[in-house]
Amino acid sequence: MNNVMNIDGHTAVISFDPDLGQFRGEFTGLNGGADFYANSVEALRKEGARSLKTFLTVCKERGIDPYKNFSGKFVVRVPASLHARVSEAASAAGVSLNQWVQQALEREVRT
Repeated sequence: MNNVMNIDGHTAVISFDPDLGQFRGEFTGLNGGADFYANSVEALRKEGARSLKTFLTVCKERGIDPYKNFSGKFVVRVPASLHARVSEAASAAGVSLNQWVQQALEREVRT
């Protein structure tokens, strides 16, 4: 399981690299790699802040948007039986399948 850490308003996924014996952080939502490593949580925060600052500075210097752009569309493949149950739940709730899934996703990311 991965954990998350907020560094200067940016989310980073944290995992442990057993080969290196260090924690590894990788920022999400950025338009490129800004990963970082450290041996402790405190050091990870410092390295993360340093990595993020460097990444944002380089993007600014090169005129690159540092953030990923999302279209708002994605395809999800689920078993047919789940598709049927979700469709029934949406109908019962009086909303479209898209609205039902959007509401479910919004509930999930709030937790």
